[in-house]
Amino acid sequence: MKYLVVSDNHGDRSVIERLFARYKNEVDEIFHCGDSELPSNDSLWQGVHIVTGNCDYDRGYEASLTVETPLDRVLVTHGHLYDVRFGLYRLSLKALEEKANLVFFGHTHVIGCEKVGNTLFLNPGSISQPRGTIQEKSYCIVESTAEDWTIQYYRADFTLLPELTFEFKK
Repeated sequence: MKYLVVSDNHGDRSVIERLFARYKNEVDEIFHCGDSELPSNDSLWQGVHIVTGNCDYDRGYEASLTVETPLDRVLVTHGHLYDVRFGLYRLSLKALEEKANLVFFGHTHVIGCEKVGNTLFLNPGSISQPRGTIQEKSYCIVESTAEDWTIQYYRADFTLLPELTFEFKK
């Protein structure tokens, strides 16, 4: 299974439009971790798992989603409701509650990928406003098999960030 994970485009519809057009036939699932600042009924969201962020004021979004795929149970949230700026503890409790083995979140605009116990926590960074030491507008592709996950980060222009490739055993 291949998952496209993106977050925090902050009103830039065109970057999401280009991204989805590029990958529509190459991934199995698309996840957006919030702060799109677009209407929840935007046609872009057809077939996309999207949650609300702290800058999304449209009440049509859910605060979190748990998505079952053939290989994973994925929790998607923005992160602001779980204080992710201060660590993963509260989010890890939600992951346990949801029995999720993958957690996708945004909010910090900082690229991050960490396995805690049997759960992989992943932040794709921001597709439009990066923060932290890696100043790249980014998204990622997660390739999931029965044995492991391979995570590859990309720039908004679809070029590979080769130093940001990770593999984790399930």
